[in-house]
Amino acid sequence: MELTAALKEWAIAVEALERGETILLLRKGGIREVGGHFRVPESEVLLYPTFEHQKPELLKSEYAENVTPVASGWHPERVRIGSWAKITDLWPIAVETEEIAAVVQSALQPYQIWNDRFVRDRLQWKPRQPLYLLLLRTYRLSEPREIAYTQAYGGCKSWIQLTEAVATADSFPVLDEVAYGDLRDRLREIVATLTYTDSGDRS
Repeated sequence: MELTAALKEWAIAVEALERGETILLLRKGGIREVGGHFRVPESEVLLYPTFEHQKPELLKSEYAENVTPVASGWHPERVRIGSWAKITDLWPIAVETEEIAAVVQSALQPYQIWNDRFVRDRLQWKPRQPLYLLLLRTYRLSEPREIAYTQAYGGCKSWIQLTEAVATADSFPVLDEVAYGDLRDRLREIVATLTYTDSGDRS
């Protein structure tokens, strides 16, 4: 299989996904998303690491110490693609009150790399829109690929199409099926206790 569709995410988060330290991403949609809303156009995507907007103050300490902020607009000339993922679930959480927001923060904290401030900021930005929980089963490429950066990859958007396809043959899951299923079930139980609009199960 070859992929060109890619999901942009902080490099530190991509690294955590590749090490099997998390399976969870939180989104509300980039500024340049179509209609300003978050959507998942592809369920199998390459993981494209970004550096410009990484902020150590929004990460748990063990991740913050591994991030060096870069100047606005900076990007590497060549981008390392080391993994791809199956998006198995997309769960929109309708955060209607401060009490629900506090519950969401506390419940998700053990399963993600960000700190309370990051989650709070995400919940408060566009408060009428749901917070989307993405569950990703990540696969590492047998040989990481380096691709040339182009301006089309920039901007505040979640999804891009690479100009060159990346082969995923011989890739392997960072978590086996049992381990991934256990984490997925635990998060499903948490989400079931919260206010949300649709299970978004993509399996």
